[in-house]
Amino acid sequence: MTVPEVTGGPARDEVLARIRAARPTAPVTVPRDYRAGTPDGPPTADRDLLDLLVDRLVDYRATVRLCGRHEVAETLADLLGPVPTVAVPGRVPGNWLSAYPGRVRRDGDPEPLTVADLDTPGLAVVTGCAVAIARTGTLILDGGPDQGRRLLSLVPDHHLCVVRVDQVVDGLPAALARLADPTRPLTMVSGPSATSDIELDRVEGVHGPRRLDVLLVTD
Repeated sequence: MTVPEVTGGPARDEVLARIRAARPTAPVTVPRDYRAGTPDGPPTADRDLLDLLVDRLVDYRATVRLCGRHEVAETLADLLGPVPTVAVPGRVPGNWLSAYPGRVRRDGDPEPLTVADLDTPGLAVVTGCAVAIARTGTLILDGGPDQGRRLLSLVPDHHLCVVRVDQVVDGLPAALARLADPTRPLTMVSGPSATSDIELDRVEGVHGPRRLDVLLVTD
């Protein structure tokens, strides 16, 4: 079988045409039973789910801290420690960093942060998430107000992510059901960025943050 080259010309057009023809045209749908919740809103995570999420995150070499909703500012300040500068999405809750003594740079205030800005040594980024999957230890960011552009969580060497317990679900289908638009670009974070060579030597921080701290807000 001859595989057509994709560098240009008719063969490239043929390959791209096949890809376009294979793409689904109908909107992505999620089974309705995954949307079921309590009369007052979406289901909240139980203790087993939280334990599973923490176990997976720790296994991926992430740091996990638990705190109450009134302790977020103090816990974030403690996790940041001597970090001199923090980048945040433009609409991250203001009280999150009220106890942090360093410099806070908000994306888009007044200009969007550049790759060079975010690649500054010693800089960390603080974001929220859209949903967390306990079974795989995965945090999903969908560009919401407290998450911002994908650039924010992919360039800095240190990522702190705030997760509320009501954002924790069991598996991927339930996670997709929580998203306002599951077809939009998503960032899925399962621990710090890492890769291994053929000898299984692990290297962290090759294509993303080498340090991931997760603040799990428990009430």
